[in-house]
Amino acid sequence: MQLYNLMSADERAKLIDEAGVQRLTLSFYAYAHIADPQAFRDALFPEWSKLDVLGRIYVATEGINAQLSLPAANISAFKDYLDTYPFMKDIRLNVAVEHDNKSFLKLTIKVREKIVADGLNDETFDVTDIGVHLRAKEFHEMMADPDTVVLDMRNHYESEVGHFEGAVTPDVTTFRESLPIIDKMLEEHKENKNLLMYCTGGIRCEKASAYFKHQGFKNVYQLEGGIIEYTRQVKAEGLDSKFIGKNFVFDNRLGERITEDIIAHCHQCGKACDTHTNCANEGCHLLFIQCPECAEAMKGCCCDECRSVVMLPEEEQKELRKGKRNDAMIFRKGKSQSLFIRR
Repeated sequence: MQLYNLMSADERAKLIDEAGVQRLTLSFYAYAHIADPQAFRDALFPEWSKLDVLGRIYVATEGINAQLSLPAANISAFKDYLDTYPFMKDIRLNVAVEHDNKSFLKLTIKVREKIVADGLNDETFDVTDIGVHLRAKEFHEMMADPDTVVLDMRNHYESEVGHFEGAVTPDVTTFRESLPIIDKMLEEHKENKNLLMYCTGGIRCEKASAYFKHQGFKNVYQLEGGIIEYTRQVKAEGLDSKFIGKNFVFDNRLGERITEDIIAHCHQCGKACDTHTNCANEGCHLLFIQCPECAEAMKGCCCDECRSVVMLPEEEQKELRKGKRNDAMIFRKGKSQSLFIRR
């Protein structure tokens, strides 16, 4: 039984081009008790491979968190397969605002301790005692209440390119950092403020709302389905979007446009820009915002040192990367000392 990818990303991209069929990008999550996550993972992989599913999926004893793409023609069969598991039956699939056939180029299903790294001890509070889910129109009404605090539960590199008007956007690199910061920031308002939370697809708010209720907050609300579902509802109901800019996504697209507002700036020249990229030097791979002019001048790199590296033969680049890890820095964009402002 095949349980791992047999093709490289480049080989898969070529096959997608040759197939010439529309692919859908979507995400979903479910909190559920999974007794044997490894067996669950090994059951999913071959079945999803048959449906040409590609993506990044995390499974744990607490459930599943999936971001993936698949041919549009296979969506019904995919839903049918999900329905074979009671905890995923009729689950809401957050379909992307913008599609890209190459949003994912591999199927990766990993067993993790948790489906979201929140740093919480779930045994210390009731994780099922969550906040009230609000649809787009209800969310707008709650935003208008002067006693409401709108909280962005995403990281700084996500909120920098797009966020709800007037939202509190913590300057954090990981979800787990934001929880104690928000708790301390609002500790005097646990009784009299409405906590109105949102994230990309809803999964972070699901756990955060239970945590804040445990911490003593009385009025806790969350955006149903996150920014992705909110955008669908806004379009379907003819509402004005209170979310401005881009929605950052964790696939090859790195973002999907919600409104035409550009609220971020190139990290190298300061020009209005909200295009994320990873440094072309694979030994760095830093995530940052770069305008087309700087991309051309810097060869897609974050600094002069990286630019000089990418000019070397590939074998020399591989030698320089050998034994080094860069994952700790990748998402610290805008904070890296390697970035500079050129005026």
